[in-house]
Amino acid sequence: MLDDAAVRRRRLGAGLGRDRAGSVPVPTIAWLSWHIGWWWTVAIDHVEGRPPHDRTEIHWPGIGEPTVRWLRELRSDWTAALDRLTDADLDRAVAYPWPADAGLSLAHLVGWVNAELMKNVAEIGQLLMIRAAHAGSDQPAS
Repeated sequence: MLDDAAVRRRRLGAGLGRDRAGSVPVPTIAWLSWHIGWWWTVAIDHVEGRPPHDRTEIHWPGIGEPTVRWLRELRSDWTAALDRLTDADLDRAVAYPWPADAGLSLAHLVGWVNAELMKNVAEIGQLLMIRAAHAGSDQPAS
């Protein structure tokens, strides 16, 4: 699980790993929002034909409005990049998020981004519902 120091450093990419027992920790809203920012930034890099950012270069902006602003900016960058694509661009081979030899196209990447965003937002929503269910109770929220 992420510790407070990792959140304060805003370098969440390296902060979520397997614990010593080998189990996967429960992600936090902070980590999930960083995760969206990380993969979306790299997806935009691939669409734009730029070298992709390393995950250690992606920094979480912080609680609340800074993260909302960051994700909204990524959405604007994403839609602007998509607006520039041609049919030929969509047929171009890409190697993200799968291996280079997978034979998948930029159109596949666009579909994957949509699915990944839905999944991550649903995970955040679930954590918010758990928190709301525990509000005012003696049990800690996850």
